[in-house]
Amino acid sequence: QAQLVESGGGLVQPGGSLTLACAASGSFGSFNTMGWYRQAPGKQRELVATISSGGVKNYADFVKGRFTISRNNAGSTVDLQMNSLEPDDTAVYYCNLRYNSIWGPENFWGQGTQVIVSL
Repeated sequence: QAQLVESGGGLVQPGGSLTLACAASGSFGSFNTMGWYRQAPGKQRELVATISSGGVKNYADFVKGRFTISRNNAGSTVDLQMNSLEPDDTAVYYCNLRYNSIWGPENFWGQGTQVIVSL
């Protein structure tokens, strides 16, 4: 059983920067993927960036080189460095952990952290 806790959200002006952090605790598979998803009001949750336990990174097209995802502490934490933030980046950002267990695919979510990009 894994637990994810996000932090680092807040209010930032367009063009500003913000770093989100996610700490994973409990037990989870060594081969996994952690990442960030976001959900804006009235919209579906969408992938922002992921990073596997092997260090393979994937980014959504809208990131356009502005965001950087990284893992630390033996893969138990994942950060999202967000630069050049735009109003369209406003959303609740959720940390995600996925891996395969003997029972099948596992999927864990954090509680979410709010990011508001506005003047």
